[in-house]
Amino acid sequence: MAARDAIISPGALAVAEQRLTAYRHFWRSSLVSSVLEPALFLAAMGLTLGVLVDRGTGLPDGVAYLSFLAPGLLAAAAMQLGSFESTYPVLGAIKWQKTYEAVLATPAGVRDLLVGHLLYVAFRVGTSAALFLGVLVLFGAADSLLVLLALPAALLTGMAFAAPVTAFSATLENDPGFAALQRFGILPMFLFSGTFFPVAQLPAFFEAVAYATPLWHGVSLARGLALGTIEAGPALLHVGYLLLWSVVGAALAVRTFTRRLVT
Repeated sequence: MAARDAIISPGALAVAEQRLTAYRHFWRSSLVSSVLEPALFLAAMGLTLGVLVDRGTGLPDGVAYLSFLAPGLLAAAAMQLGSFESTYPVLGAIKWQKTYEAVLATPAGVRDLLVGHLLYVAFRVGTSAALFLGVLVLFGAADSLLVLLALPAALLTGMAFAAPVTAFSATLENDPGFAALQRFGILPMFLFSGTFFPVAQLPAFFEAVAYATPLWHGVSLARGLALGTIEAGPALLHVGYLLLWSVVGAALAVRTFTRRLVT
């Protein structure tokens, strides 16, 4: 197979390498938003509100609120990071810095741009999720060795958002669309897709909407693995649904990149 037809071509690796080279200059500051903030949120909610929940009616099956919350925050943080890395960096490379135009002046093509970008996002989500997973374990919020599989679950959740958000970003001319995405998409999912409480407590309509969101599937997968309660059938359903969002999002991104940069 020719290099340009490979899924991960030399051009895609070069694009990812360029992003990683730039990341070397601000990786320390990125730890604040990608790791420290979720860890502080976990401490604030899990060790304070969690005590009140556990002393009150508690959660089904006697699950401690900290153990319930931590894997949900892991998946939610992956969603937020995957989405953020696919908004301003993408639009900026298309419109303001013209980075993608410069790349397309080389033998690299649109698919190389997209795959290289997604490789970089996968690196960011994966490393941040690994660090947060370590915090989760230190907090004693892991009840099973299957918690190690919550790392690929978080990575898959992040990519399920990164791919379609990348496609969306390539259609924009200015950044107000990102505020709308955050206000009407990311934030409601963060609050109402099972991160903080079981979605069964929502009204029937909103419960059904929550089940349709990729974050609910990511949260349920990561939580089931961390608690050791996951079953094969639901796990495969969650993985398949997240993969569907990733694949369809990537296909849409190829189209929007081509329309914006080539035609």
